[in-house]
Amino acid sequence: MPHVIVAGGGLAGMAAAAALASADFRVTLFESRPFLGGRATSFPLNASGEASETIDNCQHVLLRCCVNLLDFYRRLGVSDRIRFHREFHFIEPGGRVSTLKPGWSPPPFHLTGSFTRIPFLTASAKIAIAKALAAIGRDWARRDDLDRITMLDWLREQRQPADAIARFWGPVLVSAVNEDLDRVAATHGLQVFRLAFLADPNSHEMGVPAVPLAELYAFAGTEELRRVEVKTRASVDRIQFAGGSVSGVDVRQSIHQADYFVCALPFERIGAVAPELNLDLTAFRHSPITGIHLWFDRTVTNLPQAALLDRTMQWMFNKGGGRYLQLVVSASYSLVEMARGEIIALALRELAEFLPGVRDAALAKAHVVKELHATFSPAPGLETLRPASATAFPNLFLAGDWTRSGWPSTMEGAVRSGYLAAEAVTKAAGRPRQFLIPDRV
Repeated sequence: MPHVIVAGGGLAGMAAAAALASADFRVTLFESRPFLGGRATSFPLNASGEASETIDNCQHVLLRCCVNLLDFYRRLGVSDRIRFHREFHFIEPGGRVSTLKPGWSPPPFHLTGSFTRIPFLTASAKIAIAKALAAIGRDWARRDDLDRITMLDWLREQRQPADAIARFWGPVLVSAVNEDLDRVAATHGLQVFRLAFLADPNSHEMGVPAVPLAELYAFAGTEELRRVEVKTRASVDRIQFAGGSVSGVDVRQSIHQADYFVCALPFERIGAVAPELNLDLTAFRHSPITGIHLWFDRTVTNLPQAALLDRTMQWMFNKGGGRYLQLVVSASYSLVEMARGEIIALALRELAEFLPGVRDAALAKAHVVKELHATFSPAPGLETLRPASATAFPNLFLAGDWTRSGWPSTMEGAVRSGYLAAEAVTKAAGRPRQFLIPDRV
């Protein structure tokens, strides 16, 4: 049975490991931290407390169009731990709620009924948005410059008014790709709307894990998964090369050997771990996400989730009976240098504008998580610089949301990259398998 070493226990590394195990490979997965999940994981709120509750580092969500991520959850046997929502809620300052939900019309018109009735957009904004949505399919098929212009450039080409950009395109896309509209390549923005809102009638549904993220990553559920040996607190410090191929990996000054190797580490570590790859990653930049966890002494909302309009806080997720909420700010550059207390105070001020119940509630506790390296920034021109799975070394392959997965830096993109790396391994081993599921369009 061929042996594969996977360096990195984030979604990309785990997806590669699970896929290879299903193809009769023995896998050793090394992860530097004491838990799996990378930037999509959970941890005890109080590390020293025996009965401490577990929180996610940030609220990670998926859409039904994330077919490879859903397949990965199926492999792990945890698909039933994802709760899907068919309705999107938007709250304006003052508390007015608008709900976007599907009707009986076929796609791409399945959301049209509720879209025409939502009050947070003006009639002229709705007409402009409808015209731009219609243009997505045409531009996707005929234009070759979408990776060279920003999404904001494209929206301005489509004559989108300011309120449409701020209240519709922004809330959806900034959270989906974790970048501001003037920094993200138009190709990614069009891809999100094309797959999530204009294709399958269920693709827009939002999936929210019903358990802490770390509980999704068990590799003991089936005989296939038991072929994966997980070693945590084991950092791959260096990939060793000899004779034109990889000879082993250095894990805390101990060399481990295998037939094939998958490097699923963040792009900022590649230069130190494998300088022989000679990858020019100078154009890659990080985009941060900030999660604010708030616990109140009483219920402050019954909504499961909502986009918060016109303020710094972008999304609210109801994590427990309306008393425990998590707020998310994607591309949170303005919060990076802000102190924890300032962020909490800002969150409470803004939340009280959306949820009147917050004004009468007492804050029991709060926690702020800043993920400074949450994703890479999908800037114009970067797509051609993302490396493929195969490398110049016949037994070394790359995975990670920053590689050429066909998606931006998302959980789906990470899993896709893991599956592509696994396919490359099976091809190199002379037993090719296909794991990647094509997008539903």
